[in-house]
Amino acid sequence: MTTRVIALDLDGTLLTPKKTLLPSSLEALSRAREAGYQLIIVTGRHHVAIHPFYQALALDTPAICCNGTYLYDYQAKKVLESDPLPVNQALQLIDMLEAHQIHGLMYVDDAMLYERPTGHVVRTANWAQTLPPEQRPTFTQVPSLAQAAHDVNAVWKFALTDEDIPKLQQFGKHVEQQLGLECEWSWHDQVDVARKGNSKGRRLAQWIEAQGGSMENVIAFGDNFNDISMLEAAGTGVAMGNADDAVKARANIVIGDNTTDSIAKFIYSQLL
Repeated sequence: MTTRVIALDLDGTLLTPKKTLLPSSLEALSRAREAGYQLIIVTGRHHVAIHPFYQALALDTPAICCNGTYLYDYQAKKVLESDPLPVNQALQLIDMLEAHQIHGLMYVDDAMLYERPTGHVVRTANWAQTLPPEQRPTFTQVPSLAQAAHDVNAVWKFALTDEDIPKLQQFGKHVEQQLGLECEWSWHDQVDVARKGNSKGRRLAQWIEAQGGSMENVIAFGDNFNDISMLEAAGTGVAMGNADDAVKARANIVIGDNTTDSIAKFIYSQLL
């Protein structure tokens, strides 16, 4: 395979702060496809929360979801490869969340589960209500995440939020040290917890290799700490202007922010 690949993070990158796609980005990416590029979404989101974007981009590739925890075939509606959290580690994490009174949104099978509607749940639920019913992600309030963890096939990740950022930072360190899990920041007040070893870069490299390709032919766009692994692994890592300086430092190129036509301009000037 000599096909070149464009790997796209969603939130903070391809999406505007209002969770919309810029017409200029859609047009440029469509032209890139016509020129022979493959497009793939590489996101921290659950696959049930990418419907409008996957459809708008008219993709036929699988999606890399939950920071590389699994590869999802959108057309066949099935998981192709995955490394979910072992149930015992999920239960240990839930115990820690309760002890520290931190909210956790648990990503499982085809849904996202929560006990209390705070933080990330409120943000995403409000966004979901703007979508047609058939595109809305599944949010379910449960009396116990611990019980739910026993009743599902797979726990993909936890999205943890708290208004006290230093508290959340400290909690993330405890989780990594005590449970040996992977913590990655995907928003300014959200840290994602998944099985150690999972990352966007690792899963993307596996998919590229399975296609017989090379990461040298990948152009990856990202903005947050959970994007660093793929920005570094790709032949060309492109950081958004709204990214943290620490993320920009790990990219090959820095463009404008996600409110402007920066992705389109890069594609026209550098790829086509």
